Amino acid sequence: MEPTKTMFSWLETCLLSLFSLIILISFISFKWVKSGSKTKKNLPPSPSKLPIIGNLHQLRSSPVRSLHAFSKKHGPLILMHFGRVPMLIASSAEAAKEIMKTHDLKFSNRPKLRIPDKLIYSSGDITFSPYGEFWRQVKSIAVVHLLNTARVHSFRQVRENEIGLMIDTIAKGHDSLVDLSELTFWLVNNIVCKVCFGRSCQGLKLTNLLERFVHVLGALCVGDYLPWLSWVDRLSGLEDKACKVAKDFDEFLEGVIEEHLEKRKEGDDHSEEDQDFVDTLLDIQRDNTIGFALQRDSIKAIILDVFAAGTDTTYASLVWSISELIRHPRVMNKLQQEVAEVAQGRSMIYENDLEKMVYLKATIKETFRLYPPIPLIPRESMQDVKVMEYDIPAGTQTIINAWAIGRDPNLWEEPDEFRPERFLNNSIDYKGLHFELLPFGAGRRGCPGVQFAIVMYELALANVIYKFDLSLPNGVEGKDLDMSVKNSITLHKKSPLLVIATPRF
Repeated sequence: MEPTKTMFSWLETCLLSLFSLIILISFISFKWVKSGSKTKKNLPPSPSKLPIIGNLHQLRSSPVRSLHAFSKKHGPLILMHFGRVPMLIASSAEAAKEIMKTHDLKFSNRPKLRIPDKLIYSSGDITFSPYGEFWRQVKSIAVVHLLNTARVHSFRQVRENEIGLMIDTIAKGHDSLVDLSELTFWLVNNIVCKVCFGRSCQGLKLTNLLERFVHVLGALCVGDYLPWLSWVDRLSGLEDKACKVAKDFDEFLEGVIEEHLEKRKEGDDHSEEDQDFVDTLLDIQRDNTIGFALQRDSIKAIILDVFAAGTDTTYASLVWSISELIRHPRVMNKLQQEVAEVAQGRSMIYENDLEKMVYLKATIKETFRLYPPIPLIPRESMQDVKVMEYDIPAGTQTIINAWAIGRDPNLWEEPDEFRPERFLNNSIDYKGLHFELLPFGAGRRGCPGVQFAIVMYELALANVIYKFDLSLPNGVEGKDLDMSVKNSITLHKKSPLLVIATPRF
């Protein structure tokens, strides 16, 4: 029996209705899911990216400037993707404040990175160790036994002696060419070494080792963002360089520790006042005064942290300050007048004089604004958190672009100009309470060595400017000084600062 026309019509109607129902349910489900996802995750704006590599190819030769350009286009808080890793970029004081103050605890972690792991004993130092009890303990050791106000003051004689030696070295040049980059490196390094190791550490080998360390530490490790392409780091030689630097530094640090242990065996005991930082760490290890065993690798990681960070960032900032003063004779003259008035004809500037030098402090703040020692400050979120109304998932790597904040035209008038006067009637400071100026970071993960670094910086700069008139060789004018930046984890001047230093009296 053949189906009737009515049956065909009924079947057609049922199929059409079913198809329409499926489409309607799919449409409603899609809208619901889309709406629900928006409700759950209101992510920051993101620049367009390529499959697999994300935005990695857009960092180019200067990550600091590349990220700044993206922030100007997409806003102060953006979400980029470095390979498979989401990366939150904060480029305004408001965004930095939310991350480093309002939600400081939630952003107190450091991302786990391969190169610091290789270089610094599985990131067992203060800077790169993950947030937790171990980090709290090693930071406390450094602060209590090296970086607190009383201990920093106790190293005054070391600082003044070393600065006096540097001034004598420059004066003996008799108007010849002086490499101030090299001299300031050895000044800061000698102070740090005498405080940490009880002796200076002169030698080209050590200079080269620290340069290699900083270079490798700041290199882009592809395997951190695309693990299946980690072979690229081996092919480029990055992993081998990191392993070689780690081995060389380990040999140096082992030698320092063994030297101290040998002196103890010989009965060369030190009073508490005479102890250097290595002696203190060995006492803590022996007496087990922190609640857990301080391993030998942990001692070396802490020493390496203080040694490398204490030297590299401070001398880099000194070079930037002197370079800008040479480029701006008006500022140089004003600063020389101030230090001369305070010194009143004495042979050098002493630490007691520094508090009277308002323009010196303004000059240093202006240097930090334009050249923050660590221009990109890393953090990582430990929990889901809302920043500037955007939803940030746990585990999001985060970068605060201190360089971009220091050049934000919404915060600073003529931001590219070197003008210390902007800080003369301005309460903004660099100690982590003002997010317009972040040379040392802020919050829990802010640098604990601010006092240690600043007193070296102020004293050295004041004395160099007090004792010498500085000019460029071959009649080159200050405005033509090369101020290009070396691509590194620390903001360094690319070319050495070569000057003619003429004694002022």
